[in-house]
Amino acid sequence: MENHVLDSAMPSIIEHWRQQSARMTAAAIATITWADEVTIQVADVNPPAVPPLPDVLLQAAVVCFGEKVQEGQLIEGVAIPWFEIIRHLDRDPSFLFKIPWRKLEELIAGAYEREGWPEVVLTPPSGDGGRDVIATRPGLGSIRIVDQVKAYSPGHLVTADEVRSMLGVLQQDLNVSKGLVTTTSGFAPRIAEDDRLKAFMPYRLELRGGVDLRNWLIDLTKKKSE
Repeated sequence: MENHVLDSAMPSIIEHWRQQSARMTAAAIATITWADEVTIQVADVNPPAVPPLPDVLLQAAVVCFGEKVQEGQLIEGVAIPWFEIIRHLDRDPSFLFKIPWRKLEELIAGAYEREGWPEVVLTPPSGDGGRDVIATRPGLGSIRIVDQVKAYSPGHLVTADEVRSMLGVLQQDLNVSKGLVTTTSGFAPRIAEDDRLKAFMPYRLELRGGVDLRNWLIDLTKKKSE
């Protein structure tokens, strides 16, 4: 299926999925009538599972790309599937591990754009120099951060050596204000006690594990909808 065909059909696909989810939720409501004929509604103890998010959703574009620049491609905004993926993630935390690595990078790049960073760049899939997403706030007191994204399975922890590689990125790119290592999983124990790393944390180096990543995405969508 061509991407433009998939994207044009996405609104109707999502609406169908929402309606199906609503029907399943309604089916989970049981009516109990007490002896005094007072009727209340309570949630079923074992409600039917919400239908899984269609695989086609993860194939659709989640961000709107702008022009190509030296370091990658600018992100101009997010698409409907970006919101739907995070809504599903809010309901099912394990869904974070089902997002393909490149789609996760796009999801995070879109989050920076939604957070208000004026310039967000998604780097190419390879040869990125340890930088998957670059977010910049130009002008007086310019801020530039780089994010290294690791789509790991549960229990696959980011090692201290992998975190130290971000220090190399900071040393090579003197314009970087801060480096982040973001993972769907977690980090090896006692990384924060590493003498080489703790001197940089949290002002120049930040670690964002799966729980923090999920909360960041969900909170961001809620703040934007207020």
